[in-house]
Amino acid sequence: MWVRALIFTVAGVVLALAAGLLGPLIHVDAGFDLGQDSAGSILQIIATAMLTVTTFSLTTMVTAYSSATSIATPRATQLLVQDPTSQNSLATFLGAFAFSLVGIIALSTGYYSASGRTILFGGTLVVIAIIVGTLVRWIGHLSDFGRMSDVIDRVETATLAGLQRWAKEPALGARIAAAPARGATAVFAESTGYVTVVDLETLSDIAEDAGLDIHIAALPGAIAGPSSPVAFVARGTDRAPRRDADGDGLDDDLATRIRHAFTIERHRSYDQDPRLGVIALAEIASRALSPSTNDPGTAIEVIAALHRVFAQALAVEPDTEVRFPRVSMPAPGVDELLVDAFRPIARDGAGMVEVQMRLQKTLRMLGESAPEHRAELRDAQRTARRYSDRALDAVERRLVAEAARG
Repeated sequence: MWVRALIFTVAGVVLALAAGLLGPLIHVDAGFDLGQDSAGSILQIIATAMLTVTTFSLTTMVTAYSSATSIATPRATQLLVQDPTSQNSLATFLGAFAFSLVGIIALSTGYYSASGRTILFGGTLVVIAIIVGTLVRWIGHLSDFGRMSDVIDRVETATLAGLQRWAKEPALGARIAAAPARGATAVFAESTGYVTVVDLETLSDIAEDAGLDIHIAALPGAIAGPSSPVAFVARGTDRAPRRDADGDGLDDDLATRIRHAFTIERHRSYDQDPRLGVIALAEIASRALSPSTNDPGTAIEVIAALHRVFAQALAVEPDTEVRFPRVSMPAPGVDELLVDAFRPIARDGAGMVEVQMRLQKTLRMLGESAPEHRAELRDAQRTARRYSDRALDAVERRLVAEAARG
């Protein structure tokens, strides 16, 4: 967020100072008298208003982040922080404040010539138009920003993008392999955290240059640490890997290059992690189904969002091209994603017949639209039925069974 704010602030300062530099070069006659106070009074109003609006906007955004954390899930906060409309609005207000403040200071020092004051006045009118347009857009955006429906929509969009990437390239262009080759050397992480990004192009270049086969052990979303390997390196078929001074294992430089291909951070990211989105949606539903909230309607909305996400993702044709033949990795299966998405809802909504009926209908319809994954979807149905059978009475169990059969 601070990058856009800095860019707009610098732009405001440059605009205010440019009027003084262009004044001696460009003769501009406004056709009416522009005294020292004509632009200064307007700039004073803008500075006061923009300081107030910027403070209000920051308060509103922080409130929206806190609301999303409390009513939905903390995993949705990073999506709200990345919202371009709120970032552009805040940056515009801050840039306008910097423009007016620098303009006021420059006017008080006699920095502007007569033509410079005219150019400044024209620039001020342009800034006012930008502010008004931004305010109108920002007010409309605030009517929905941070609400439950907005949070669900944002998480759904991020989840769909991640699942479509997974469905297109389950192994991100590498070979799919469940385990490394026998006798492979482990490369351990240097710090503890979540793997957020794996740079497969770098790993492929390293493998090609050194004649290695690299197996990725820590997928995006996995926890890594000094005691857990992020990759395994095996000797390639065409040449032997470089060895360290003792003649055993990889040399330190090569191991370091492999480690640096893994970005490890404190929190998970939606970029390459297809499971984070479905986990976040399931967390929203679980919180809605808690006894303190008791909001089955929100859980049903989340199930509908998961239905849309899986229906579109499972319809994607996978790309069978292997772009990084020397790199391999296991790929998350549909069964893992279904467990992440539906098991928490089935468990926490076991005693709510409406939620269980909608869950069975969704899984049945997904099985009809994606017959190649029908076995995994039926397993998810049976898991949900086991939870509901223990919590519902006979009449409600029959309704759930009818929803499962269609």
